Amino acid sequence: MGKKQKQHSVEASALPPLGRDAIAPKRPKLKRTEYDKAMAEFQVELVKLQKWIQTQGLKVVVIFEGRDAAGKGGAITRLTQSLNPRICRVEALATPTERERTQWYFQRYVEYLPAAGEMVCFDRSWYNRAGVERVMGYCTEAEYREFLRSCPEFERMLVRSGIILIKYWFSVSDEEQERRFQKRIQDPIRRWKISEVDLQSRRYWIDYSKAKDEMFAHTDIKQAPWYVVQGDDKRRARLNMIAHFLSLIPYQEVPEPHLKLPARQNNIKYVRPPLSDQNFVPEVF
Repeated sequence: MGKKQKQHSVEASALPPLGRDAIAPKRPKLKRTEYDKAMAEFQVELVKLQKWIQTQGLKVVVIFEGRDAAGKGGAITRLTQSLNPRICRVEALATPTERERTQWYFQRYVEYLPAAGEMVCFDRSWYNRAGVERVMGYCTEAEYREFLRSCPEFERMLVRSGIILIKYWFSVSDEEQERRFQKRIQDPIRRWKISEVDLQSRRYWIDYSKAKDEMFAHTDIKQAPWYVVQGDDKRRARLNMIAHFLSLIPYQEVPEPHLKLPARQNNIKYVRPPLSDQNFVPEVF
């Protein structure tokens, strides 16, 4: 790369420690101007990281799991909104087909893993088996126990193959989840975000808590630990998650080539067709 570039990394030690079931202390609401300023700075760093991933041939997988309405979707959007979807893509797999249900459980996820120079964000992942499938009875006890045995080995294989595997769990309080659910129910724009399964997660709150605790006990491994994001304050949650994510992958700014806009082609001998031959969108506004 020639002259050594400044290495960018957010110090993880600057972030507050988060226990598995820690309750975040009440803090004053983060002002929009502060949030926008910090997010804009992070977006620049994320673009630099993207270029580093591409040029260095890194393979990055980021898993987003957690309570319903804990803020996973918004965090994923902020993480990826300025990135090239050909390099950084989001995968949110639908309910498995009948054929997929007969496959090795991890099989349908493998095809979505990144190649060199790519990053994949899983909006929900293979951990469906340890969460909703476990609580709602969509898998057998034997399938669930096999998942707990196999998942750590599967993830160790991914890491040994060179994949950088990062796992985030978004936590939200009972009261805040109810507030967000009520808002989704009443808002026609957000109504699609809530399903019957989401509503059942309210009924089985304790069962989901127990399932999460057991999942952590088996899959919070050294090679791929879980990182908990306190999600009651959406703005802080997004900033904290992105700051932490940037701290996990040391990167350098890759020099960009100098770009110069060329002169436009001379339009001699070109006759534009009549505008009346085209269909225009009505100018309502």
